[in-house]
Amino acid sequence: MGVRVRVEGVVQGVGFRPFVHGLATGLGLAGLVGNDARGVFVELEGGRREIEEFLHRLERDAPPLAAIERVTVTSGVRAARPEGGFLIVESDPSGLARALVSPDIATCADCLAELADPADRRYRYPFVNCVHCGPRLTIVRGLPYDRPLTTMAGFAMCADCLAEYHDPADRRFHAQPICCPACGPSLSLVGAPGEPLAGAAAVLRAGGVLAVKGVGGYHLAVLAADQSAAATLRRRKRRADKPFAVMVADLDAARRLCEVDAVAAELLADRARPIVLLPRRADAEVADPVAPGNRQLGVLLPYTPLHHLLLAEVAAPIVLTSGNTSDEPIAYDDHDALERLGGIADAFLTHDRPIQQHADDSVVRPFRGQALPLRRSRGHAPRPIMLPGRAPRQILGCGAAQKNTFCLVKGRRAIVSPHFGDLADYATLRAYTEGIARFQALFGVRPEVVAHDLHPEYPATRYAMELPDVALAGVQHHHAHIASCLADNGESGRVIGVAFDGLGYGLDGTLWGGEFLLADLASFERAGHLAPVPMPGGEAAIRQPWRMAAAYLDGEDESLAVARRNERWWPSVTALARGAGTPLTPGARTTSGAEGGTTPGAEGGTTPGAGGGTTSGAEGGTTAGVGGGAPLTSSAGRLFDAVAALVGVRDTVAYEGQAAIELEQLADPAERGGYPAAVSGGAPGPFVVSGADLVRAAAADLRAGVAPAVVSARFHNGVSDLVVACCRRLREETGLTAVALSGGVFQNMLLARRTVELLDEAGFRVLTHTRVPPNDGGISLGQAAVAAARDLDGAQTHRS
Repeated sequence: MGVRVRVEGVVQGVGFRPFVHGLATGLGLAGLVGNDARGVFVELEGGRREIEEFLHRLERDAPPLAAIERVTVTSGVRAARPEGGFLIVESDPSGLARALVSPDIATCADCLAELADPADRRYRYPFVNCVHCGPRLTIVRGLPYDRPLTTMAGFAMCADCLAEYHDPADRRFHAQPICCPACGPSLSLVGAPGEPLAGAAAVLRAGGVLAVKGVGGYHLAVLAADQSAAATLRRRKRRADKPFAVMVADLDAARRLCEVDAVAAELLADRARPIVLLPRRADAEVADPVAPGNRQLGVLLPYTPLHHLLLAEVAAPIVLTSGNTSDEPIAYDDHDALERLGGIADAFLTHDRPIQQHADDSVVRPFRGQALPLRRSRGHAPRPIMLPGRAPRQILGCGAAQKNTFCLVKGRRAIVSPHFGDLADYATLRAYTEGIARFQALFGVRPEVVAHDLHPEYPATRYAMELPDVALAGVQHHHAHIASCLADNGESGRVIGVAFDGLGYGLDGTLWGGEFLLADLASFERAGHLAPVPMPGGEAAIRQPWRMAAAYLDGEDESLAVARRNERWWPSVTALARGAGTPLTPGARTTSGAEGGTTPGAEGGTTPGAGGGTTSGAEGGTTAGVGGGAPLTSSAGRLFDAVAALVGVRDTVAYEGQAAIELEQLADPAERGGYPAAVSGGAPGPFVVSGADLVRAAAADLRAGVAPAVVSARFHNGVSDLVVACCRRLREETGLTAVALSGGVFQNMLLARRTVELLDEAGFRVLTHTRVPPNDGGISLGQAAVAAARDLDGAQTHRS
């Protein structure tokens, strides 16, 4: 019999054609296999039993990097080689692009063995790779995935590599990035003498800052134990306190720095090689400026041959942080990197293989026996997430303002981009718009529906508004959070959604952020929320958490004590203590709040801020100008800030979430008590939870001499308790038994673990994130999933 087989999914650049070749020849089948714009096509002739066995093993035994979405078989077709034999044929570039691209994959064990073998021709060659590992997304220029459409096109294979490429028995059979020292990319050192690797190691040992060109961009490196070098890097990079990641040679080296259990070891060794946040050992030999005041350390293992060689050369852990200054996108173009990083790095360890697509390192935390992603990028993007339903039209989800990603949907495939970051930075915004255009061309997506946040001043929203000939779908920020959790879990049904984050633009024009929703993919209802409180000074309250403490205490003595620690703000103490809408400075105008839209000022109106500039706010929003005012917010993030300031953890922050992170790390894990919070209202309107009860209870304990670590734990436990109590209430009212947890606040492991445990004990089915972050990095997926569900339901999208 003869059949034609069509295989779709991540089946290019993963060794699928060599796998098919070996499978077919082993079964004595004739025919051919090739790539085209849709995926892989196979034509077969042979016995019925052999073909049935082929089809069975095609999916069961597929290469580990493959992700088969669909196999279509057409019978009664004569194979192109009826005389016998089986060939890998030239790719067919015609047709609309529907194939998928594999993420970049860490160097495999076989390649590492060659790298370390003096008898091998690729001994110590920094670009060794095979069909099972190496660069993929970052070198692809077009589909089908063949060498001429990658950045390896300029490197002609030598005779030895060409022989391996055409040998079905070789693991480099049709490996597109195949190369060796005779024909492939080469390493160079700029700004320092000596052979590249030895010279680069000498720079690090001398206390210098080294720029290293990786697979998805440049990184900045210093020795992790070098106090002076780490401080120099932090000063030059203009990064005040936010921790740096540390690369170590192997798991044993990771264990010398952090507590590494079985789950953490699995995450560190994963083929994506993410940064893994782990508890830091007290005796870890890491300089204080690497992660100042932080009990956690972000650790990763080498994921390219170059990293392995460099770590072996210096024989010590190194800081490896993105090659940029604060808030800029990672540098990946050689000329741009030399220009932007020239004032930071003392030398550059670089090479001549171009990077087509930037990709920051992915970041995860262990949670519930698997990874909780905090940043989804290299090693994961652009592997698709399958939506529960097939979208009638093609969709673009534009994402949020900070931690930005975008999402393209065609059919059921949702392709989430690598991490971009803060779109308030012009260079990042430009990289974002260029990235959308590149992905649309690469994956053959022409968006007909564009989903965006309701915040009118988000750069991503403005981008959406300027697109011609598309239907616009506005998606409320917290609905997008819950929808991203549903899509992450392959669910579409109605759930109780708990969305706790910094801020997000609400349907009423105020700043939401402590939300209890009844939601499915297509719609939501605001069932409850934290009681709104003023944000004295607008965006200033995000940078200075003491303002939130003063506002929450609302005129009590503690608010004066909080403000008194900040003497330069003493003239504003009265206004702060009242928590009223009084501007901090005469004539100050209202601002749009972080992660959440223009907000009412003291007079109740919405006005642009002075100067009209845009600055980034916590977890996502752009704010217009620099005005004052005290907009109302129900933000859970601001509640955590208030308690952090109250217990003396931090009055001001240098990066988003810093106060909450340090409050979590302060907490006594042995303390089981929790502060109560009153719930009022509801039916027919949303119920309201008094966050102020938690703050006042914390203040009372502190006044009574209770240790700050205990106060922090009781606050965290109180938040978990109120989440469960509110979910029980909603279950009684609606019968819903599934709870979806999303938003950046649920990156807090102390809160997330206790909340999930209590919800489990209460009989709920709990959905958390495993493939996209709970923070704003997952918003684009949620937006696209909402737009797809509405489209599927026949709901009208509209210009807003």
